[in-house]
Amino acid sequence: MTRHISHFWLNRLLGIPTSTPLTPRSMASTLRVAFCPAPELSQRLQRFTAALREALSECEVTIVEAAAGDGRESRYEAGTALIAPGSFADDNLPISRVSTLYNNLIVGVYDEAPPVHVGQSPQETLDAVIGRLAWEMVHLLIYVTDTSWTVCSMNGGITTFETPLPEARDVLESLIPKLTAQVVPPRDGELELRPGALDVATPEFLKIADDFVECGRIWAGNPRFMNHTSRESLAYRNGFCRKIVSRYLDDRSGMSYGFFARQLPVKVAPAIEEDAASLDGQNLVPVTIAGKRLLVPVPGVRILTTRSGCRKTAIDPRHDLVEIGLDDCRAWLATPKGLPDDLVSKPSFDTLTIIAHAVGNAMIASILLALAPDSRFPGLLERFGCGMTHWHYYPDEDMIPDGYVVHGFDNPPVSCSTPQSAAYSLFGKLDALERALEEGVGSDYLGDVHIEPGHGTNVVGTRSLAKMAMFLNADCCVCSKREG
Repeated sequence: MTRHISHFWLNRLLGIPTSTPLTPRSMASTLRVAFCPAPELSQRLQRFTAALREALSECEVTIVEAAAGDGRESRYEAGTALIAPGSFADDNLPISRVSTLYNNLIVGVYDEAPPVHVGQSPQETLDAVIGRLAWEMVHLLIYVTDTSWTVCSMNGGITTFETPLPEARDVLESLIPKLTAQVVPPRDGELELRPGALDVATPEFLKIADDFVECGRIWAGNPRFMNHTSRESLAYRNGFCRKIVSRYLDDRSGMSYGFFARQLPVKVAPAIEEDAASLDGQNLVPVTIAGKRLLVPVPGVRILTTRSGCRKTAIDPRHDLVEIGLDDCRAWLATPKGLPDDLVSKPSFDTLTIIAHAVGNAMIASILLALAPDSRFPGLLERFGCGMTHWHYYPDEDMIPDGYVVHGFDNPPVSCSTPQSAAYSLFGKLDALERALEEGVGSDYLGDVHIEPGHGTNVVGTRSLAKMAMFLNADCCVCSKREG
């Protein structure tokens, strides 16, 4: 992963802390892990837990031996991931041993096969995983058998390793990123809220809304598009667990998977080739790409996107779309005017990633104006904007549109809503553009396909949502479930 921009500018543009670890090794060096075994463990879980501890130590993860405090008040401090093998009684769940709801990831480890069965649809598999997560009150599941171990995540990702015990390389490259980058919805204060500021009656909105509705209608016939798992459909041990899940989801009605978004048209100025000495007093982002150092102006961006929790395949434009954007490096969210009092309009878990793609599109248009002035992309972005489609599977090779560059295969498998996911989106777009420029096809660039290992795919480019849906569903989206 090439670093075209500095961590300082990643922070300045998207608010991602400069200390955010972006590689498995740096993730391991910042990770703290504790083990909280049940009163009784099977021999298989005892062997697996011992091997996992050894693998984590080999990866230079800090192992915490005891929780802070005494007796029933002892809690593992914020930032500590908790490995919890075995089964726990209702009054002794691992979640009662952590300090925070969002900053103590809990991993349940079980002596059984994963909930994957022949004949299940992707949605049925996802519901089985989410149901177990809610019942056990954990964030990740590990299933252990005589011959393999399997990690199941809140994304619906299922990764199986064909070894009876965990090996350090697999732990480093697959498990540690999941332990480091936790699924967390946008928090209060991260977005400037503009309630009722989105006018859903303007001709501009109605035209774009039709694109969302038609896109959802096309995807509705694809079983690979996992749509929604309702919070109320889940089984809970007790009322307390139900409340914890509600709080964790920030009172959303459930977990919805995938998003559709339309970046609104934006005009950019050409990047300029300049040395570092000329940066003083200028609001330009220094970017190194294709052997050149450029100063890239980044305008404000606006995006219409689906709200969290709505059914993407049956969109009601009056209620199910929100507008997000970035002005002067400040992210904001506008909700529709005239929402019913009982409808809570929440931003997507992927909000920062969506904004990162929009910012990246503007930067790419600016760079192309400077280095490939005959490119169609800047003009299309100015006139029509860009469509963004995200779903939790991966396209086959013949599903990549002409002019779209693929990237992300080798990134760590992090989840949605994480700062790492947004960073990989922006870095990857610039990587993709650099490859196109070096191969002499920069003028043909129309968008990118961002593969997120263990998570899904973002397809971002100049086609409308409906036209992209028709293209991706031409063969009913026969996709791969492999991680990476």
